[in-house]
Amino acid sequence: MQVVEAYGARIPVIGLGTWDLRGRDCARLTEQAIGIGYRLIDTAQMYGNEAAVGDGVRASGRRDEVTVTTKIQPTQLAPHDLERSVKESLSQLRLSEIDLLLIHWPNPRVPLADTIGALCKVKRAGMARHIGVSNFTVALLDQATKLASEPLVCNQIECHPYLDQSKVIAACRRHDMAVIAYSPIAKGRAKDDAVLARIGKAHGKTAAQVCLRWLTQQDIVVIPRTSRIERLSENFAIFDFALSAAEMKEIAGLARNSGRIVDWSWSPQWD
Repeated sequence: MQVVEAYGARIPVIGLGTWDLRGRDCARLTEQAIGIGYRLIDTAQMYGNEAAVGDGVRASGRRDEVTVTTKIQPTQLAPHDLERSVKESLSQLRLSEIDLLLIHWPNPRVPLADTIGALCKVKRAGMARHIGVSNFTVALLDQATKLASEPLVCNQIECHPYLDQSKVIAACRRHDMAVIAYSPIAKGRAKDDAVLARIGKAHGKTAAQVCLRWLTQQDIVVIPRTSRIERLSENFAIFDFALSAAEMKEIAGLARNSGRIVDWSWSPQWD
């Protein structure tokens, strides 16, 4: 499995996103993904499925090979709340440590210094092997890295061909952080894209596979979410072809100002 390295963290370049997966279906799909070869499973406190993800990881019999990511919800970013919520996540997952622990969304009502300090504290306490952030802008990344006493290894962001994230990606590179792309096929939009389909036809691949390959070829980690076993296999089969420089450029040209999909009332001021 190809990995992206940052501050000692070796993050598999493709993982399973589990948003909106629940119960036995989530556990089964997690176990099946690991059986196919996935070595990164992404969950979050906000998803309400940490217990199911933990069940699937244990059922796979490959816990030691799998990087489990969970994310602290924005209402839990005050230091005492953060520490308590991480202990609850460990209990839900039934793991001794979280491989990659992220701040899910910034919360402007809690001082960033307090949140980052607490995040570093739980890492030092052995609750997390590696820590990072999600949905952080360039300015927030600059602040967070200055405040952190432990390395922040990644920023998980919405990233796909329809959204120009070049500024945030450049900031991550500047701070030696990995980029993890959520919604990497734009919640299914890529599957019906004529440009991606045409490029895929030349390689014997689907439009969605081309989309994922475009990201991983830039050393961006992808965590596509699916509830179908056949899609698990399709998403994973992206390492036996390469896109040309011209194809990479054409796909990048799909970006539009209106390309963002995930945007909430609590979102930061995007770059």
